Amino acid sequence: MTDILGYFAIGLTKNQEDAEDLLQETMVKAITYQEKYQPNTNFKAWLQTIMKNTFINDYRKAKRANTVVTTRNDVEVLDFVPAAVDLTPESTLETKEINKVIEALSNNLRVPFTMHLKGFKYHEIAEHLNIPIGTVKSRIYLAKQSLMEDLKGYRN
Repeated sequence: MTDILGYFAIGLTKNQEDAEDLLQETMVKAITYQEKYQPNTNFKAWLQTIMKNTFINDYRKAKRANTVVTTRNDVEVLDFVPAAVDLTPESTLETKEINKVIEALSNNLRVPFTMHLKGFKYHEIAEHLNIPIGTVKSRIYLAKQSLMEDLKGYRN
């Protein structure tokens, strides 16, 4: 069973060491919550669900840890730098240009959009900015539409 989960963990993390940590954390959670397993159901799927959810939650925590929020008259999310596997001069220049386009958005679009990029959920953004969740969704959608229009040259 651990071979199957090990391969699944590597598929999620793309790193042997991180996969081993994820596998260990999954096993600890499975033992801790063993009473939640329902007999005569797919045990492998139950473990894979625990692993997938653990991976997603850890990813979101890591994204939030890299977010800096300051308050003044309005809220700003600082230091948006998309993750890049291979930093090349071209990709660095493109990232700077994309960041300029994002920064050019009005505050009411830019702030919810960058918070969303950092991994915040809609309801968290709504609560933090003290606006309705529908407004958050609308502003993120409008920001995406604006960015797609402004960044047409970057599409493959």
